[in-house]
Amino acid sequence: AAVPRMELSCARAPPGPGPPPGAAIADGDQFDQYEEYDEYESLPSGAALGTHMVAGAVAGIMEHTVMYPVDSVKTRMQSLQPDPKAQYRSVFEALKKIVLTEGFWRPLRGINVTMLGAGPAHAMYFACYEKMKKSLSDTFQHGGNSHLANGIAGSVATLLHDAVMNPAEAVVKQRMQMFNSPYTSVLSCVRTVQRTEGLGAFYRSYTTQLTMNVPFQAIHFITYEFLQEQLNPLREYNPQSHIVAGAVAGAVAAAATTPLDVCKTLLNTQENVALSSMNISGHLSGMLNAFRTVYQLGGVWGFFKGVQARVIYQMPSTAIAWSVYEFFKYFLTKHKLENRT
Repeated sequence: AAVPRMELSCARAPPGPGPPPGAAIADGDQFDQYEEYDEYESLPSGAALGTHMVAGAVAGIMEHTVMYPVDSVKTRMQSLQPDPKAQYRSVFEALKKIVLTEGFWRPLRGINVTMLGAGPAHAMYFACYEKMKKSLSDTFQHGGNSHLANGIAGSVATLLHDAVMNPAEAVVKQRMQMFNSPYTSVLSCVRTVQRTEGLGAFYRSYTTQLTMNVPFQAIHFITYEFLQEQLNPLREYNPQSHIVAGAVAGAVAAAATTPLDVCKTLLNTQENVALSSMNISGHLSGMLNAFRTVYQLGGVWGFFKGVQARVIYQMPSTAIAWSVYEFFKYFLTKHKLENRT
């Protein structure tokens, strides 16, 4: 009896790139092309390195731009001894008060330096994460999804990300965000810090930043990948799952690492009033000194100053980052494969 010719059907294919409707597997080349589509459906291993970098850069810029006003509030709410005019009970109250008393554009001061660093930092961040996650998962679980691999990959990617972002985000940005900041422009801030504290000041908090960001990103990526397993087991392009998983992962990681973020903010801003009250002269350095100072000034609850603003900032921030990243990865890969066919 004649064996009926098998055809590749798209009837069950989920939204996303796939072979044209009714296309038959005519030869090996076509099958290879469809395999690439199929490989992309099991995100993220099918996308090219350049795709990860472009998608990551766009995601990073979008994330930091949209959420920047809330980030400004978070920095101020983490102040250990804030000025009476800069004490806020909620994120909304803080934004309203800042706009009314300091001007409409005040919450955005310093956004340009953040955008400048976010593009290359997130390009390297996502590219490194995807590459390491795939390599380590192949080693640990023979191509399966290993949570240990996700945590390690996220931690290593953070080393590259923070090397680019630390001077821009942690030093210049946060000093410009503080209440009564003497800096009106990025250039004046850079020049003053370099002249008064030396070039080393731009990386004074790098190890501290890593102390916070490595556990943050490990928790973040493990939680995101775990939720993707539950919400999107086929690992297709699914906007809803990327948004929900990103938001929850950001909230969990933000809440868990708030004490570290409070210490990092103190080291970055070098609050004069707080340090003077402790008879600390010069510049505070080191995470251990920061922990001791925070505890002496605010007790246990001092480590959770700004936790509300931090979670409110991180939930939409990571949701935006992951949804934009996954969309551009999907779009660029689909475009590339369609051109090929």
